[in-house]
Amino acid sequence: MKRAYWEKMAPSYNEEIFDVLQNDRKAVISNFIRKHASPKKTAIDIGCAIGKWLPVLAPSFRKVIAVDISARNLSLAASLYPQYKNVEYLRADMSRRNSGLPACDLGICINAILTANRKDRNQFFRNLPLCIKKGGRIIITVPSLESFLLTNIIQQQFRVDRKLFPATTNGKEALRKWNNIRQGIADIDEVPHKHYLEEELRLLLDGAGFITEDIQKIEYGWDTEFIKPPAWLKEPRPWDWMIAGRKK
Repeated sequence: MKRAYWEKMAPSYNEEIFDVLQNDRKAVISNFIRKHASPKKTAIDIGCAIGKWLPVLAPSFRKVIAVDISARNLSLAASLYPQYKNVEYLRADMSRRNSGLPACDLGICINAILTANRKDRNQFFRNLPLCIKKGGRIIITVPSLESFLLTNIIQQQFRVDRKLFPATTNGKEALRKWNNIRQGIADIDEVPHKHYLEEELRLLLDGAGFITEDIQKIEYGWDTEFIKPPAWLKEPRPWDWMIAGRKK
């Protein structure tokens, strides 16, 4: 997604964008952050949006860099969290070269690498190591392609929310979806979003100059996928991937 998309989305961010922090049932991400936090260290939130992770980061680090492509997002974040004087807000496009961001001890990137444009994604991953000091850590969360496929299999097999999952009968639209899913791209609210396989994530993190230290499912309830999930539908749950690594 381009800058214009996020500028438009900023005022309704809470209503439109999935809240990973509130839905991380086991606090996997927060626990990893606290494990590596220190009042002597710096942190960077890459794709901070309206700053939902600042209450986790700011009290635990000497300084936090909040980065986003949207100036409106940054302005909203600053207005929501004026109490955190150790936060610096910077606008940058991670899909472009020479972002000029400072290197920090720890970085988080929560569902920010979503663009369907492969060239932009590749540049984003090339920019990640520039934001992290040698030996520092990065935490990335992204939508899971495996979870997306599982959701669709369950929906088809048990006909959950049938009216919300109509069959694609237009040939051109069906071809678009087929070509996209082969690349891990699936529509969320009719907007193409990149989804990732576990093994794909490991390859990408290694290619960006990080050693994978942990990879886990961030599990959510089925009410995040369906309006009326069946009462019997418990496990397995839908999930995003969290991958954490140390810069080589």
